Amino acid sequence: MLTIEVKQSIDESVLCWLATVDSDGFPNCSPKEIFTYYGDKHLIVANIASPNSVSNIQANANVCVSFVHVFKQKGFKLKGQAIYADPTDEDYKEPLELLQSIAGTAFPIQGVILIEVSSVERVIAPGYYLVDGATEESQIESAKRTYGV
Repeated sequence: MLTIEVKQSIDESVLCWLATVDSDGFPNCSPKEIFTYYGDKHLIVANIASPNSVSNIQANANVCVSFVHVFKQKGFKLKGQAIYADPTDEDYKEPLELLQSIAGTAFPIQGVILIEVSSVERVIAPGYYLVDGATEESQIESAKRTYGV
């Protein structure tokens, strides 16, 4: 499910956006800074300050996560089922340690959001198919100009 290409995109992305739904059907979408893959079927996300996301996952396990490389303007959208584990749950010690190795001491991780991925879709900026001759290199240069890099 999580191919080398998807894993590389996860490694290259600085933020992901986690979409959840509460028990009344209202959506919530919030940025997550500490995330990575766990094996070939799971994405793990650190709960740093995510009370709404955690509450929603406990009410409705269906989630969607997207991430895009800011310069390449390409990424992926993953859908799946999430569970939440706090740091005392021994079954999730390994994913927690993996997230902690990314976070270092800067972020206090309160728990792990473990997503079993059921579908993967590419996300590609419209410029790739609307601008004649657009390439990854031209998109990167355009993004760098936009961001003043």
